[in-house]
Amino acid sequence: MEAVQLFAAFAPILWLIFSLVILKLPAYKTCSATLVLTLALAIFGWWEMPVTDALAAALEGAALALWPIMIVIIAAVFTYNLARKTGSMDIITRMLSGITTDKRLLVLIVAWGFGGFLEGVAGYGTAVAIPASILAAMGFQPMFAAIICLVANTVPTAFGAIGIPIITMAGVTGLPVETISYYTALQLSVFIILITFLLVILTAGFKGLRGVVGATFVSGVAFALPQLYTAKYMGAELPCLIGSICSMLATIIWARIFHRDTAAPETEPLPASVKIKAWLPYMLVFGFIILCSNLFPLIKDTLGLVKTTVTIYGDNEFTFKWLATPGTLIILATYIGGRIQGESLRSITGVLASTAGKLTYSAVTVVSIVALAKVMAYSGMINTIAVAVADTTASYFPLISPLLGALGTFVTGSDTSSNVLFGQLQMEVAGRISIDQAWIVAASAAGATAGKMISPQSIAVATAATGLVGSEGRIMNRTLAVCAAYVLILGTLVYATIPYIKYFAV
Repeated sequence: MEAVQLFAAFAPILWLIFSLVILKLPAYKTCSATLVLTLALAIFGWWEMPVTDALAAALEGAALALWPIMIVIIAAVFTYNLARKTGSMDIITRMLSGITTDKRLLVLIVAWGFGGFLEGVAGYGTAVAIPASILAAMGFQPMFAAIICLVANTVPTAFGAIGIPIITMAGVTGLPVETISYYTALQLSVFIILITFLLVILTAGFKGLRGVVGATFVSGVAFALPQLYTAKYMGAELPCLIGSICSMLATIIWARIFHRDTAAPETEPLPASVKIKAWLPYMLVFGFIILCSNLFPLIKDTLGLVKTTVTIYGDNEFTFKWLATPGTLIILATYIGGRIQGESLRSITGVLASTAGKLTYSAVTVVSIVALAKVMAYSGMINTIAVAVADTTASYFPLISPLLGALGTFVTGSDTSSNVLFGQLQMEVAGRISIDQAWIVAASAAGATAGKMISPQSIAVATAATGLVGSEGRIMNRTLAVCAAYVLILGTLVYATIPYIKYFAV
């Protein structure tokens, strides 16, 4: 009977994998069906969850999915869409392409730095689609552009879309967001530097490192250290954004000083006012998020008073923060930036409405997967799986913890969804084998970044952006080995550092 119960507990996850990977069903359809399956198992299976409790658990998950997760996704994509409408994205692209002719440096600036920036402020495929299309336009082979941007769009996704994966992980597990943020950044710090060198090697081979070792190292360190500092002292919203900006600036300055011979041919210079105006919405997003961070507790706490607290499941209080949330701040910053750029309120609102409409299916997917995760957690299904996994792997579980995170991203195409799917499981297994729960939960979040480069959804975005639709299999074959090495090294690192966690404690 225990084996049958374990299979039943695994059934929602197994069905997700089978339906998305094998049957290739649309995510919104299969996630909705999986939610219904999960409710049925929780109510009529071994867990005998009361109907009202099951529905309340699903409702709490839906609330979390809509606010703050979906509002951040909508806001982030809205900012990008408005940048496309106003033409500011074209100006940003022109500025980046005019820095250097050295392909190695261009990869570090465009695929890594600018891609990381887009992931930090938007996510949702923009960090692959835009840099890949820019590189292809610069003369890079489309296949290479797709692969290099998929590999680059790994580490930054942990804190993508203003930190929503980590914020969601904290919401699912109940662990402090600051702790998960710091531990995740700590585990990924080594990978940030490794990835920059890998990008150069993929661009020009090992011999290609000659002459750009300094630039590559600076590009990685300038991302890793600011991200780690920000994650520890400011939370999850800004690490990727600050890290990517510092990396871009450091790499550009290094190129200007030490690689003057690679400078791009002179073109008609853009006025400073045009450049500033193009970046203005993103500058405002950056500024608003900082002002409402832990650095300015008075502002954060004052805005936090505008909230609604409700009880949805049991005695658990759920709070909707209407102003002190990244989604609201991004939308406000984008409206102000759009108006300064000359767009009317009606035009800006039209872009927002269009963005929200196009993300309807995504909303169904996110709501369904967060709701089913809540039902699995509250019913005891996650605990059933955790007991089996803990008893099977014992103290070696940290070795495979990142692999589970990567699997979640591979299946769902989203770090956030992976964190929802496996966050509670990772925490319960860690508790059962007496290992720091935050460290293992962070390992899952870090591992989730590896699955991004082999996720069918991410690859589909890359092929669409570079005109390679139909080449998905070839691209996955090229990124699979990198993903495997990534997960193996990360798992070993997480396992080997367990005795030293106390020295890193927040």
